[in-house]
Amino acid sequence: MISRSAALEAILFAAGGPLAKKRLSALLAFSDMDLAEALKELSEALVGRGVSLVISDEEAELRTAPEAFAAVKALRESELSRDLGKAGLETLAVIAYRDGATRSEIDWVRGVNSAASVRTLLMRGLIEKKEDAVDKRRMRYTITTEALGYLGLHTLDELPRREELVPKTETLVEALQGT
Repeated sequence: MISRSAALEAILFAAGGPLAKKRLSALLAFSDMDLAEALKELSEALVGRGVSLVISDEEAELRTAPEAFAAVKALRESELSRDLGKAGLETLAVIAYRDGATRSEIDWVRGVNSAASVRTLLMRGLIEKKEDAVDKRRMRYTITTEALGYLGLHTLDELPRREELVPKTETLVEALQGT
């Protein structure tokens, strides 16, 4: 059996982003006092490590420690200096030709998990997240003007064969999602 702070650390790590304290308490079956103690224990355990605990009134999140800035900066710069590669270009194409797509739509069209490609495109400023108009619980990725410039385009209408491919991809995705 792991400690309360270790269970909290595992949940925050797996979430990959901020979690509401109420949700953490529910997931871990902690009282408010238990959660406060576990947050304090975890925060203290992470001192001098590469990860730190960020706590607001409502949420908690694991983040890279400010002291690890140089190492993280080197990683980011190495990722940004590489070519997009086939996966990145495929992901960018799906988003461009669909005029925005959710992660699940991108994954479905590509047939693989696109998390790394989406992350790289976000870091480079080639795509951005927007709330999905149909389902407010999910995010829709859209092309930025930076991406248009990267592709040498002024508008998405300049994409090759766009008028031919967009209706076909929408029909195909709708048909396959219905099965």
